[in-house]
Amino acid sequence: MQQCVIRVILYFILAAPLRAQTGSSISGRVTASGKPVEYAVVFIRNTTFATTADSIGRFTFRHIEAGSYAVEASAIGFRPAEIQCRVFEGETTNIELKLESDQRLLDEVVITGVAKATRLREDPVAITSIQAKVIRQTTESNIIDALVKAAPGLNAVKTGPNISKPFIRGLGYNRVLTLYDGVRQEGQQWGDEHGVEVDAYAIEKAELVKGPASLMYGSDALAGVLSLMPSEPAPGDSMLHGRFTTEYQSNNGLAGAGLGLSYSSKHWLTHGNGSYRRARNYQNSVDGRVYNTGFDEKNLTAGLGYQNRSGVSWLKASLYDNRQGIPDGSRDSVSRRFTKQVFEGEADTLTRRPLVSQQELNAYGLSLLHQHIQHYRLYSKHSYRLPSGGMEALLAFQHNRRREYTHPSMPEKAGLYVKLNTVNYGLTYHFPELRRIEASAGINGMWQHNKNGDATDFPIPDYKLFDAGMFVHLKWKYNRWTLGGGLRYDIRHIGWHHFYVATDASTGFQQQVTGIDTVGTYLQYPSFGKLFGGLSASLGTTCRLSRQISLKVNIARGYRAPGITELASNGLDPGAHIIYYGNRSFRPEFSLQEDVGFIGDFNSLNASLSFFNNHIQDYIYLSQLTDAGGMPLMDAQGNRTFQYQQASAQLYGFEAFCSLHPMITRGLLFENSFTCVYGYNRSPLYKGVGTQGEYLPFIPPARWLSRLSLNVLRARKRIRSLSPRVELEYNAAQNRFLALYQTEIYTRSYAIINIGAVVELSYRKSGTLELHVQVNNLSNVAYQSNLSRLKYFEYYTGSPNGHLGIYGMGRNVCLKLTGRF
Repeated sequence: MQQCVIRVILYFILAAPLRAQTGSSISGRVTASGKPVEYAVVFIRNTTFATTADSIGRFTFRHIEAGSYAVEASAIGFRPAEIQCRVFEGETTNIELKLESDQRLLDEVVITGVAKATRLREDPVAITSIQAKVIRQTTESNIIDALVKAAPGLNAVKTGPNISKPFIRGLGYNRVLTLYDGVRQEGQQWGDEHGVEVDAYAIEKAELVKGPASLMYGSDALAGVLSLMPSEPAPGDSMLHGRFTTEYQSNNGLAGAGLGLSYSSKHWLTHGNGSYRRARNYQNSVDGRVYNTGFDEKNLTAGLGYQNRSGVSWLKASLYDNRQGIPDGSRDSVSRRFTKQVFEGEADTLTRRPLVSQQELNAYGLSLLHQHIQHYRLYSKHSYRLPSGGMEALLAFQHNRRREYTHPSMPEKAGLYVKLNTVNYGLTYHFPELRRIEASAGINGMWQHNKNGDATDFPIPDYKLFDAGMFVHLKWKYNRWTLGGGLRYDIRHIGWHHFYVATDASTGFQQQVTGIDTVGTYLQYPSFGKLFGGLSASLGTTCRLSRQISLKVNIARGYRAPGITELASNGLDPGAHIIYYGNRSFRPEFSLQEDVGFIGDFNSLNASLSFFNNHIQDYIYLSQLTDAGGMPLMDAQGNRTFQYQQASAQLYGFEAFCSLHPMITRGLLFENSFTCVYGYNRSPLYKGVGTQGEYLPFIPPARWLSRLSLNVLRARKRIRSLSPRVELEYNAAQNRFLALYQTEIYTRSYAIINIGAVVELSYRKSGTLELHVQVNNLSNVAYQSNLSRLKYFEYYTGSPNGHLGIYGMGRNVCLKLTGRF
């Protein structure tokens, strides 16, 4: 059996791409009013052929069988166009797809959360697609914050400008599965103090699945999926193509640059990307510069692919390296200036911490107390068209290591050092269509091993995890109706051996003890092993009620096995400044979510409205522990203590989106989105007690985002367009918070205004440039987000200036230049 599996894997990696065959091809351009349309989606109806046009509208389909085909193109701001063409054996058919301007929403092709690429309107699951142009023209400190502005229902828990964790409809951490190029992102997702380990400049597109996606991905997709899709080579024209990004942000001096190159011929495809970003401490009108919030990030990615008429195979690799500050919020009680730790243990008290000098606050160099995160990824992807269906295969290896340097007396000694190895695998088979039914079946999962390195704190043990799931998905389409759904069953085994620690006599710090001699040691993690399992299901339908209005209805059961921190935590996470305690008796979480959505598509207006109701059985959450007097439990350094709890929960809410684009005012676009989420702990113990336990933690407040832009077309050749815009972001007050044991506090409402403009230029024959000028937080509002962890970085109960905790980023002038050639 083992030899058989090895042969199959070797076949996918080495043998399958060698089956090159000759055939015909279709080439062409996508245009509008005689001008090329960049990055339009082009596909051949009733086949698996689909691609994206390049920056001057070109596309190519190779290895096409002789026959008649219908080719369709679509792009944001245009009506789809279709053309019938005849392909003869051994010849190239040239076509031109002419689009007409239309600001209505695109009925895009999406691939996340479904077994097979499908149209957005035809999939009953709530999915949002964020295109490359939207990502390029959004200026934020990291990719997650950029997507939050473009996708209603997506929020982020933040610990500074470069640390954002995605939250979907009030759920995050290990309930949100992040994909990078189809590979599940496996770092230490449970950690608060680092972001998603990807190159933001390389992301071309993103898709957001809102609601349980366990059917396709198993555990950890209970809240949904955020899929990040990096750029890939343009159609095979045997020419070198490139893209670059460079930016500067005034608030924290963020300077970044990225370069991507790609080349593709008839059969071979290759690409590479590199980037570097650096920033110092950010600032606001209340705190001044916030100590230790700078970062230094490097990225490198590369890929080699081979394509023929049967499909395409890829071998890709990526390297991520980030040195990130770890803010702790310690200050002088009178001046409110930031202080820094210079002593250890009981000798370290707030009164013995010296002030941070202005030179240190302004410097780009990081403090000796910082974290170092590295993520390496090597993976192989394959997609084949078979005589009787199609097949997709994935094999990936990831290595993630995270070091937190928290000892001023020994800055080279890591307080936390964890090394995580993950092998991901997946195999999906698409059956041939039978009586309008499209069927797919597959298996996917992972093997994982975490090991602690040479450190002094051990918040999790050395564990091993094996995960596997099998699924079947069916889709039936007839006239205006589409019905889709499926079943899946998962198993996950997690376990570890005895984990001993002892005091190192030479340093006074804790160290891991291995071997059979355990005299004088402390058993921090007794051995553990447990098998979890769960059934996931989904059933939904879409109906085009009229030419303008569509209806989506879906019900899904999601499954999530408890995470390693929820089961095992027993100590300080030094970077988070929190002492965590887990519970070995936890059961898996199961959710049952109902979704109802409407999409309206009219001449001058398009809109969407979706409602959701999510019941979670055995929901796991954090609650702060207190002493007999009701005061938070803290150690000598002010680190608070939290313990994981489990109870039933309910989350419900809605998302509304409206885009107004009057036909009589060409180029004017007025977009508005509104989101609202309610989260309740349904334990009988907390019924009717309000903030004293009835509300769930980390629930985002009601949020309204409004954007007005005008696309001014220019007659001159060099200036293709000028697009000024203004944005208003309003976050309502959050008075439904978990005040029990002072876990959370009330958050005031705030409104932020951003203004900017995008100038699109052309150079050479096929090159484009975009200059982005933006001022975020124009009026320099002092605000605290309900989802910002820095809000709780406070050591005192009172303040001379009336402000507690750390505030968000102040006014920020952003300059960004992107280009393609």
